[in-house]
Amino acid sequence: MDKITVSSHFVKAALKGAELQGIPMEPILRSVGIPADVVVNPKARVTGLQYTAFIQKMWAVLEDELMGFANTKQKPGTFATACYLIIHCTSLESVFHKASAFYSLFDKPITMDLRIEGEQAKLIVTPEAVLNDPYHFLQESLLVIWHRLACWLTGQRIILDATHFNYSEPPHASEYRHLFNSPLLFDQPDTRMIFNRRFLSLPIIQDELALKEFLKCSPADLLAKPDDSTTYTARIRALIGKDLSQALPDFEFVSTNLNVSPQTLRRRLKDENTSYQEIKDNMRRDVALYHLARQEISINEIAFKVGFTEPSTFHRAFKKWTGLTPGEYREAKTSA
Repeated sequence: MDKITVSSHFVKAALKGAELQGIPMEPILRSVGIPADVVVNPKARVTGLQYTAFIQKMWAVLEDELMGFANTKQKPGTFATACYLIIHCTSLESVFHKASAFYSLFDKPITMDLRIEGEQAKLIVTPEAVLNDPYHFLQESLLVIWHRLACWLTGQRIILDATHFNYSEPPHASEYRHLFNSPLLFDQPDTRMIFNRRFLSLPIIQDELALKEFLKCSPADLLAKPDDSTTYTARIRALIGKDLSQALPDFEFVSTNLNVSPQTLRRRLKDENTSYQEIKDNMRRDVALYHLARQEISINEIAFKVGFTEPSTFHRAFKKWTGLTPGEYREAKTSA
């Protein structure tokens, strides 16, 4: 989690519920080490650990797992209680049915329903009331949380065939590519995830002991960490490793080590909405952000650590990634 970064958009979007209730954002951000100007810089990013702490702080301040986006509140602990109920299910299908039955006990501004049509299963998110959620954060979060929870419960990656959204493509849609790793369709009748129904028969392999550990940071960290390690993106990141100071392997070497042809790997990465160059750039960006948040090493040393022989080239690349120079980013972090 320490080398994962999250777009500033998801900080700004999560703060909107608190803002609508007149709760000042600066103390919340300061308490978790996030500079206030992050929310006005669309290219800024925060670490996964910061984002997890931020979401947990929002729940605590608002006393609401719906984070102020609805006219009703959902007390902190509701999600954990649901998890303790579903951990005893025998299959993923029963998980979704039991979770739906549990949340139906409350005044709910938004519902999740499982539908099976032919060979496809569809998890549909439907607002039951008007939401104060201009960035659609609540719908996005529910999809991400329940998809990644399903992967954890079964110990397998639930491959999505498509993800639909009942709103127009937003400016931050590029971030969705790595959240859902599936074709994305906007302006649809409803918001849903679509996957093969065979996944519904997967057994639940986790138990209460594992769940207790899992819930220490969840579901906040589910929003921050990337999809599981079975994606080609994750496998490439693992193959490259942590040392970015040396020349990174070429595409042919990577495809050989993954036992696929270069053409097949390009198609697989396209299916995951990414490319080899983007994976390398994102790894360099995230490692640079990690080191810039600390004062132990100079910016020139960081440039070398992420594979740049010339600091000036690193400065240009970093500003392209984040909208800030490395020095500006470090200064903002120090003053947070």
